[in-house]
Amino acid sequence: MPGIVINGREIELDEEGFIVDPEDWSEDLAGALASAEGITELTDDHWKVIYYLRDYYKQYQIAPMIRKLCKDTGCSLKYIYELFPPGPAKGACKLAGLPKPAGCV
Repeated sequence: MPGIVINGREIELDEEGFIVDPEDWSEDLAGALASAEGITELTDDHWKVIYYLRDYYKQYQIAPMIRKLCKDTGCSLKYIYELFPPGPAKGACKLAGLPKPAGCV
């Protein structure tokens, strides 16, 4: 399995770049994954979405439906795609340290 070294520690990633163990997540890892996805800067809105996803996952052990994500963060779907060009699953969930959502192709 591929990995990435963050602060001297190797973090295991799956073949699509999703973190294998969500407990290994850090803001530094999110920044490194963002760079790999072509996101040059994580803004306050990026962090709002990332932390919303992390909190939701911690509570329910699943990523929220996109409608709920948009409603609860106040971000339109179009804006989510502007923040995370690969999309809410492959972009936002990956940066939040969540496993690849079911149904994500």
